[in-house]
Amino acid sequence: MRARQRIVIDTNVLVSRLLVAESIPAEAVRLARKKGRLLVSDATVYELAEVLNRKKLDRYVTLKDRHKFLREIARIAEFVPIIRVVKECRDSRDDKFLEVALNGSADVIITGDEDLQEMNPWRGIAILAPARYLSTTD
Repeated sequence: MRARQRIVIDTNVLVSRLLVAESIPAEAVRLARKKGRLLVSDATVYELAEVLNRKKLDRYVTLKDRHKFLREIARIAEFVPIIRVVKECRDSRDDKFLEVALNGSADVIITGDEDLQEMNPWRGIAILAPARYLSTTD
């Protein structure tokens, strides 16, 4: 039996999943949850909370539903302590996802961010757009 994948999903993919339930990012998140273990850190959950609390999302989904989504992610995900710090991404704001992947022994990072995608593979960790993740998962 194959071990479950260890997966980091970046903020833009998670927010896209919440905003458009029948989108490719949403499908990728559903598949990742089914096939693997989601990994987060304090920094990635903080960023997700900050984005979900933005007023501009009010017209798409209620604050109550956004908070429910955040609680669900925090409940199902494995929190990874960051021991080894990473400063390798062209956009330093994305280093937090690399840190979770490295410290959590991730197999894959699912991201819509081109700065991260250009690093694929990074230290043996696949970095894939949601559509690519869907096409490479058996």
